[in-house]
Amino acid sequence: MVHFVGAGSGAADLITIRGKKLLEEADVVIYAGSLVNPELLSWCGSDCEIHNSAYMTLDAVIDVMKKAEQEGKTTVRLHTGDSSLYGAIREQMDRLEEDGIPYDVCPGVSSFCGAAAALKTEYTLPEVSQSVIITRMAGRTPVPERESIRALAAHGATMVIFLSTGLLKELTAELLAGGYEPETPAAIVYKATWPDELVVRGTVAELAEMAEKNGIRKTALIVVGRVLASDYALSRLYAPDFSTEFREAER
Repeated sequence: MVHFVGAGSGAADLITIRGKKLLEEADVVIYAGSLVNPELLSWCGSDCEIHNSAYMTLDAVIDVMKKAEQEGKTTVRLHTGDSSLYGAIREQMDRLEEDGIPYDVCPGVSSFCGAAAALKTEYTLPEVSQSVIITRMAGRTPVPERESIRALAAHGATMVIFLSTGLLKELTAELLAGGYEPETPAAIVYKATWPDELVVRGTVAELAEMAEKNGIRKTALIVVGRVLASDYALSRLYAPDFSTEFREAER
């Protein structure tokens, strides 16, 4: 059996209880290199076989899984954050299905959630933004044209941008071309929830400068949108004149 496990956003204690238990019981662990907090590996048993996938190809990863299955061992594939976002797990699952190897998925706390916690912000504020766009700049991995930063920026929604810290000048140009004003609030969150977490706030126009001044070149999320400002409407859910299934509106 292979368990795909989300390691959480960084802090070791942000892995799920289920994920921790699977690590403790695993015979083989394949983890996503420096993106995974090494503290998590301390929960593996003394006889656990541990592999760093940063040095492995897809074929090599699958070979380790197949060998473990043939030997009746349990494998944990430990991905950063939640494996459903930029985790490259579909290609692994397809190969496992071809080989008849059973697998399941244990979700994790994504770094976009960790970034919101670091910023002490809410991505969906009434009358500001009720949508969150999670995306990335095109790089070695292309992005469909309809999902370009420029096209998505036209919505004016909250954006959380992965894997783009090395392309901030290009990102800024695309955000502005898509409709964000230069003074739109923006933030860079480096290693959200890790011990060396760093939050830098500014505007869309300042993104590249913010990163340069703070030596941030990778392992960071970019958050853009008016939710980072102070103006918003109160939620109707808790308004005294709003009835719910559990509370009558005050007259």
